[in-house]
Amino acid sequence: MKRTGANLAVYALEQIGVKYTFGVPGVHNIELYDELNNSKQIEPVLVTHEGGASFMALGVSCTSKSIGTLMIVPAAGTTNAMSGIGEAFLDGIPMLIFSGGTRQDSGRHYQLHQLNQANLVKEITKAYFKIETHNDIISTIYKAYEIAISGEPGPVFIEIPMEVQMFKGEVKELLNYVKNYQNPIIEKQQIKQAAKLLSEASNPGIYVGWGAANAVKYTEKIAELLEAPVATTLQGKASFPASNKYHTGFGFGPNSVPASQKAFKNCDAMLAVGVRFSEIGTGSYGVKVPENLIHIDINSEVFNKNYQTKVSIKGDAEETLKLLVEELGKMTTIKSKKSAALTKTIKEEKEKYFNEWKEKKLENRVSPGFFFEALTKYTDDDTYFVVDDGKHTYLAAELLPINKSRHFVSPTDFNCMGFCVPAAIGVKFMNPANKVVGIVGDGGFLMTGMETLTATTYKKGVVYFVFHDGELGQISQFQKIPLKRKVASVIGNVNIKGIADACGATYLNMENDAKIEEVIQKAFQEAAKNIPVIVDVAIDYSKKTFMTKGVVKVNLARFSFKEKMRFIGRAMKRHLLEK
Repeated sequence: MKRTGANLAVYALEQIGVKYTFGVPGVHNIELYDELNNSKQIEPVLVTHEGGASFMALGVSCTSKSIGTLMIVPAAGTTNAMSGIGEAFLDGIPMLIFSGGTRQDSGRHYQLHQLNQANLVKEITKAYFKIETHNDIISTIYKAYEIAISGEPGPVFIEIPMEVQMFKGEVKELLNYVKNYQNPIIEKQQIKQAAKLLSEASNPGIYVGWGAANAVKYTEKIAELLEAPVATTLQGKASFPASNKYHTGFGFGPNSVPASQKAFKNCDAMLAVGVRFSEIGTGSYGVKVPENLIHIDINSEVFNKNYQTKVSIKGDAEETLKLLVEELGKMTTIKSKKSAALTKTIKEEKEKYFNEWKEKKLENRVSPGFFFEALTKYTDDDTYFVVDDGKHTYLAAELLPINKSRHFVSPTDFNCMGFCVPAAIGVKFMNPANKVVGIVGDGGFLMTGMETLTATTYKKGVVYFVFHDGELGQISQFQKIPLKRKVASVIGNVNIKGIADACGATYLNMENDAKIEEVIQKAFQEAAKNIPVIVDVAIDYSKKTFMTKGVVKVNLARFSFKEKMRFIGRAMKRHLLEK
């Protein structure tokens, strides 16, 4: 039979369950878009910028079983999308990127968008494929999909030259998709060794990341069996419910809240699952891990990179923890650790810390404590929360409880500003019945805020809370503490309402603590009409998070005595002498 390449590509995408593609049509993918228009399953979504498309695709992959998929032009479309592709690569999120390609049959040089894309994307993708023949299209897309979702997930790039898209070619058959990958075989002896170390420990602890998102029920069971505190990475904040009595919070070192620091103080064995002990998760590598570290991850490359393990287990988190639960259940040496004191400490420290953020209601700013308290009141466990990169990220990490897996989405190791606005739209596409909340700083909002137009166009009622302080909050605070200066971190006085009006969104202004509940209620009422809502929050950033304080402390401690004195002396001089 003869089919166009575009027809074959769309057929393959339907087979692997793609629901939406995100991107901008151009002369090099126009045939793909024409075929997408014929699909009863896939809707092509037009965005304002391909960077927004890649973040929307991330939102899809993070919160659904469908894979986030881009449909972009080569060269310029690819470079525009690379921020989200890089985020997916470093954060371990599956994504498919389809790019048109310049013609290979014309013999012409210096074509529009002619660029070696293999070289361009090789550092931020798991694999790159360039389609050569019609017969390769379906099998290549299936292979790309399996690479994207297997092992440690990530983005895969497929380039389809224009002549393959346009013209018909002979194909033997329309292959159906059949799963063709398996998780690695788990070594049972390592499970027994891990169970023994954990069961014999006096104060075991558990640390989970995004890789443990599908294994919550087993993590909870292990915490109960071991009577062990559980901390999470930033990306894995939703990988363990905040309502669980053993949950302590984000991190367990100097960058973590008091509940975590106290619960993990004497930890003598640690179970780390789906984590990489990366810079953000460890507060600039400020954590100390016990000698008996058991590390479970689907990607063996992460083992022993920053911290040495006693037992390393390569395996899917859900499968591995299920086996570990079974093995721990056989251990007769497990005795009650009388966890009442531990859980009492966790509960009391959480409450005490949260109350520190609510000491006094402000008349001219919005207190983070009162804001997150009200936000929790007017949302539920089914609400999806999406954050950006900035000071608000760590406020949410410390003050916003999340109880369902994959219901908190954040940029992490790539740490890209501009993530929130489009990513939240991707989440809403896949979860239309759920509330979707974006929390973003004004700096991040300025990068991709116009993507709100996409939410308006497709009637996606996302609520965005823009923490508006007129600065790049996290960086300006890092500058202010030791340098007493804010260099290139003060933002121009942006009219948030003007952006909302331009994009057809509802605008609300949250001026102070007295307005918090009224505005939040109104925001969700408006969003229920399938209209995006932008809430201008006059946030008070004067109080520092433990993440900020912990990272400054940890990094300063690493300086040599001479350099430490130089930095401290410079800071004292500026604070005393400069106005």
